Amino acid sequence: MIKKFLAVLLVLSVFGCGQKKSDSGSEPEVSRKRDIPNAVYGDAVVVSMLGDASGLIYNITSDSASHDVADKIYNGLVKYDKNLNIVGDLADSWEIVDDGKGIIFHLNHDVRWHDGKPFTADDVEFTYKFMIDDKTPTSYDADFRLVSKFEVIDKYTVKVSYDEPFAPALISWGMPMLPKHLLQGQDVKKSPLLRNPVGTGPYKFLEWKAGDSITLVANDDYFLGRPYIDRYIFRIIPDTATTFLELLNGSIDLISLSPLQWSKQTDSNPRFKNQYNKHMYLASSYEYVGYNQNKPMFQDKRVRQALSYATPKKDIINGLQFGLGVEATGPYKPGTIWYNPNVKRYDYNIDQAKKLLAEAGYKDTNGDGIVEKDGKPLKFELITNQGNSVRTSICEVLQKSWEKIGVKVDIRVLEWATFINEYINKQKYDAVVLAGT
Repeated sequence: MIKKFLAVLLVLSVFGCGQKKSDSGSEPEVSRKRDIPNAVYGDAVVVSMLGDASGLIYNITSDSASHDVADKIYNGLVKYDKNLNIVGDLADSWEIVDDGKGIIFHLNHDVRWHDGKPFTADDVEFTYKFMIDDKTPTSYDADFRLVSKFEVIDKYTVKVSYDEPFAPALISWGMPMLPKHLLQGQDVKKSPLLRNPVGTGPYKFLEWKAGDSITLVANDDYFLGRPYIDRYIFRIIPDTATTFLELLNGSIDLISLSPLQWSKQTDSNPRFKNQYNKHMYLASSYEYVGYNQNKPMFQDKRVRQALSYATPKKDIINGLQFGLGVEATGPYKPGTIWYNPNVKRYDYNIDQAKKLLAEAGYKDTNGDGIVEKDGKPLKFELITNQGNSVRTSICEVLQKSWEKIGVKVDIRVLEWATFINEYINKQKYDAVVLAGT
């Protein structure tokens, strides 16, 4: 998608966990082939999503609902552990060779697809070719196009080569692997796997009730050991307030609390205090404004910079997030190895914003309060999704603040499926407020 992202703020992720206080309060994890004394198999975890998934082939979808479900169904060759170390997943081990320009992956021999077929190097090769095929509707092909040579050494060994060392090369192979025997020669846009996926992961697809829920069941043959939880149920609840009520009623087990819920609606609620634990940490996610650079007005970086200077980040954090967040200067949170504290900051400065717009040729020539260039006023539509009151409020704050520099903004709030499928995926928008990870 041709657009630039302006990080508005990095929020604290806060959770209400559906566990009694005598329990650990942690989300169930997949067993890694180890015996846990007194462990019991059974039951279900029920979580919520604001919108329905658009499809369950991870590699060609971009919405969080689809990825949340697909994460339980598929595996990549590698993954991050809880400390952000790269560890093996479908690959047991790997070697960096050729002075950092090659990786040899040694695959796990015991992995089977959910339909019982063995996972082999042929599936890795297929996934690579799938990702670089111009007919594949994916936004995640860039890293794979840097591969200069792909080799299948044997049934469980592959080698990928690059023209020069590429720092993200290893983790790029965390992209989910796809089943060659089910997708080869097929039009992926019409594949049954979009609605009935087959992966290698800890959970297998069971049922999808459109607009209502998606249910997964434990994979008895999972190569890392069967999950202890029998079912993973994703319920579609398009409103955060309703989601919180469902939590209090015991209909769901785990939610991400809004700042209002964390600060005002939990500690004072006896039912919540008796049934749930709360946990807080700085999330690897951020709220942002995304500009569609297919639109002429956003092709001049001075316009985007002006809007950044006119964005009151501190007011958004303190007023809308109850102080539960920090200003974002990029996509990575403080404390991670990728975070750069020295990048240019755009502190709130209305005068600097007006100066940049003037340099870009925008002036209010008719006195109506809106700046123009070549007779065209600087006005656009800012969209976001229903069910998230914080994002709607962010839009309203931006609308008022950007008005101070002569920019006219109309706000549109859209139902999730329409928002993703008709506007985001088709690039039919001017600017958007969303979250990134």
